[in-house]
This record gives sequence, structure tokens and C-alpha cells, in this order.
Amino acid sequence: MKKIRAGIIGATGMVGQRFITLIENHPYFELSALIASPSSAGKTYGEAVKGRWMMKTPISERIANMVVLNAEDIESVKPHVDFVFCAVNMAKDATKALEEAYAKAEIPVVSNNSANRGTPDVPMLIPEINYAHTAVIEAQKERLGTKKGFISVKPNCSIQSYVPALEPLRKYGIKAVNVTTFQAISGAGKNFDTWPEMVDNVIPFIGGEEEKSEKEPLKVWGTVENGVIVNAETPVISAQCIRVPASDGHLAAVSVSFENKPSIEEIKADWANYVGEAQRLELPHAPEKFLTYFEEDNRPQTRLDRDLYGGMGISIGRLREDTIFDYKFVCLSHNTLRGAAGGAVLGAELLYRQGYLY
Repeated sequence: MKKIRAGIIGATGMVGQRFITLIENHPYFELSALIASPSSAGKTYGEAVKGRWMMKTPISERIANMVVLNAEDIESVKPHVDFVFCAVNMAKDATKALEEAYAKAEIPVVSNNSANRGTPDVPMLIPEINYAHTAVIEAQKERLGTKKGFISVKPNCSIQSYVPALEPLRKYGIKAVNVTTFQAISGAGKNFDTWPEMVDNVIPFIGGEEEKSEKEPLKVWGTVENGVIVNAETPVISAQCIRVPASDGHLAAVSVSFENKPSIEEIKADWANYVGEAQRLELPHAPEKFLTYFEEDNRPQTRLDRDLYGGMGISIGRLREDTIFDYKFVCLSHNTLRGAAGGAVLGAELLYRQGYLY
């Protein structure tokens, strides 16, 4: 397959750095542009992130010597890219305007940001679940007046721990879900050096996260009708989102009730046998197994299991009867891999295979 050129907007931040590690040697994409704010533009990437590189692997010489481009100067970016990933840290309205400006300049945008998740003709992809939502892209291009440019997003990192586990169970009629997420500090773009207040601490609030956790699954489970995604009406979801002192990994404690209650054996079989489109297409960042159930009482554990299948697999455990709902269980996902940059890269791989990026 022919490689296409990928840029990263917001390349100096934590998620932008993760994007670099994921696509620097990618079979579909050539990392061709590092793009950031005017304060970083014109510097080499090594200069721009000096003292701020948060990845475990060092920056390669090629990446360190690349000159950072100005995200606001789209015309100077355009000759260098076929599409861009977006991981900026800006206000929602500004992010939405920036992404739309790139799309209107005929540069497809695969976004890690939340700004366009509620836009009805913008697909919000978990490729194993709603790969068919890319069908709205043609209507979006018509709205934007573009031939090639469009925006695709990935969901909030919090829902990617528990929505995958619920997907194979929707055939039983999920009525209600109660979920509490225990979210790592890298979800805020920080580590313990930059956020010492999180050491030996738990903060029971993450701004905007509970609303996203309750609403975004309904778009993922929505249907494409007349060029837009119509959100699902059920299930009712109640979420609490808590910041915990873990470096990476979002754990979710889930309780669920059904119209037609399955057995524990049926649920485990559904999880074991589920195969998504990403696995069928053998996308480069698709985990070999999307859902993995642990029989041990004390699994999954954040530190032990977050890196399952390169951080792209979903771990599940502790399935048991619930005294109020039908069942309860625990899920885990890696928030900066499956939940953020890795999820966006997987979405881009799907878009590439479906022919939207070239």
C-alpha cells in the first residue's frame, strides 16, 4: 500500500507526543509535519519539547530535527500533509473552528479533541463497534463544501473502558448502566512530576467528564439516517468520574440491567467470541483480541493489564450478580493508547482502508 503523509497538530503536548511514537514507523502513514502553536513554530521539535518530553522512548534524531510548523498558518502546512491528527489544548470553540478550517482547506482531520464529537455528521469512531458511521462523511463534505476535507473524531477516553464490554451485550436490551471510572493522571496531560498534588490523593471530580461519559455512548450506538448520526435513546447511563494516582489506565466499575437477562456463561461467551471490524481488516493497531476476560478475582489491575495488546486491548473481570442491577463487572483500558492517540490512529487506519484519506 502507498504511504500517505500525516501531520500532528498539537505535537508538543502529551497526546501529540504519543501520536509521534505511534506513527513514526507506521505502515500506512509517513510522519511528515509537526504542527503547534506560534510559540513553538520555527523551532526544531527537540527545542520545542526540551524538558517536556513525557514518553518512555527517546526522541529520534529525525523527529528532534524537524522544524515545527505554525498551526494557524494552514497554507504553509498544506503542502506537507495529506491529512492531520489533531490534539490541541485549546478552548472548545477555537478547536472546532481550527479543525473546520483545516477540513475546508481539503485536509482531512482525525481528532482526539471533544469539540466536534457532538456534530451530527462527524463520525465518532470506535472501529470495532461503529465502523459504518463513516458513511456520514459524504454528507459532511457536502455541508463543508469540500471534495476531500472532513473531520472524524474518537470518543472520550473514559467510555472506551466500558462501552466495548457492553457492545456484545446490547442484543439483550440494555436498560440502565451505572458506571464509576477511576482515571489516570495522564488523562489530564500530566505526570506525577508535573502534578505532585495527585500523589497519595484522589479527586472526585473531572470537569465535563461525567456528561461525556453519559452522552457519548449514545452517539457511538446511534444510527446513520439522512446523512447524520441519530443518537440511540437507550440505555440510561449514570456516571461518576474520579481522578486517581495512577500514571496510565482508566478503570471502570460497571453495573448493568437488561430487558432480557442473559446468564453469566452467555455474557462470557459473548465477550470471548466478539470480533470487530478492526480485527477483520487486521488494522495495524488493532489488538489481536478486542475483549479479554480475566477469571482471577483481583484482575484486571491498572498496572498489570493496561498494556494488553500494546495498550489497545480491553480487559474485563469480576463479573457477578448485582443486588440492584442484574450484573456488575470491572473494565480497564489504556487511556493514552486505546483512549486517546492510539484510538485516533486506529480510526485513521480504518478511514485509510475505506478510502477516505487519499
